[in-house]
Amino acid sequence: MRPPRTERGRLLLVLCLTAAVAVFTATVPLLRGWFDLRVYYGTVDAWMHHGGRIYDYRVPGTTYGFTYPPFAALSMVPMAFVGLGVAIAVTLVLNLAAVVFALWILVGQELRRYGWFGWALAGCALAMLEPVRDTFSFGQVNLLLLALVLSDAWLLSSGRERWAGVGIGLAAAVKLTPAVFIGLLLLARRWRAAAVATAVATAATALAAWAAPDASRFYWTHAVWDTTRVGHLEYVSNQSLQGVLARLAAPDDPSRAVWALGVVLVLAVWVWRTHRALRAGDWRAAFALTGLTACLVSPITWVHHLVWLLPSFAVLVHGRRLRLAGAMYVVLCSSVVWLWFDDASGVDGFLGSNAYVWITLSLLLRLPVGQPRVDRPPFSRRASTSAPAPTPTAPASAPGSGQPAPSPSS
Repeated sequence: MRPPRTERGRLLLVLCLTAAVAVFTATVPLLRGWFDLRVYYGTVDAWMHHGGRIYDYRVPGTTYGFTYPPFAALSMVPMAFVGLGVAIAVTLVLNLAAVVFALWILVGQELRRYGWFGWALAGCALAMLEPVRDTFSFGQVNLLLLALVLSDAWLLSSGRERWAGVGIGLAAAVKLTPAVFIGLLLLARRWRAAAVATAVATAATALAAWAAPDASRFYWTHAVWDTTRVGHLEYVSNQSLQGVLARLAAPDDPSRAVWALGVVLVLAVWVWRTHRALRAGDWRAAFALTGLTACLVSPITWVHHLVWLLPSFAVLVHGRRLRLAGAMYVVLCSSVVWLWFDDASGVDGFLGSNAYVWITLSLLLRLPVGQPRVDRPPFSRRASTSAPAPTPTAPASAPGSGQPAPSPSS
């Protein structure tokens, strides 16, 4: 048992850090005023109570409206029966729960060693990270989608495969980007989980088509292909490959051939590195690499979408790449890309306005893989087979060095 003086010191440190984080988030970043949540709330309110159509609603005084698939609107219908203040409070609670769940999945073993102190430090650290604080400030759904996907990672890695795929399927029905994780299930040869994810996404989409046939027809035949509904590609918050090309070439629609080539190269690297991770049973790295790929290949990846980088930080911590993790963390807390909000021209603009893209690319290429967890069954079926026992005449080989393991509402 630790001396009371040590506990008091830790409590004082946490209180000081909490105060510093509160001051920072209240003064330094741009506060988003629950903008995206207002889009969700206004959309379902107009749909339920005023006979409006899902994709016709615009936030008063703006051109921004609902851009998710119809199932997302259907899942948000309960908001139409409460006040905006209640919707904000519930969203905060859900996002906090998603953060706790993600931490438990990604670094829960490490945090348990330090008790409440470790959880408090991790919470303060995440509160400073721009994608996380923007998700809270916008009232976004990114953390909830991350939690759904990580729930499948936990089910697969712990041998509870009966419901594996449900989380990914629901996330893909709410937003298209998480559908990339179905590709991960196929790479891992988890055919049943991939089928479940596909079936859940299809069923949810069909349910939305039954509930809102006109909106579904409009979305899948028109809105899903129209990126101008989401926002301008060259906007500095767009930290995807297409965002880089748009800021480099100036027009709102950069060369599709160049972008397509970049996407193919990223997907090739993803397949290669993810295959290595799966062979080693390193489920954490496999999910991290898939999240990185989703951010890069999506036509629009706003800064708050970069919560998909959180599994990569967990991999770096497990791989003892603390300096690299620290450097990238500082950059992602700095809001540095906004220095080029008005002008991203020149070499400094090319490097600085795309800083988060460079981090994502670097992680895709250099993230350590092959660090299976020893406290749970590994993600890969191949790696889960029992290793043969060493012969009595020869000593067993030494263990490996792997450680146990304002924007539109898009």
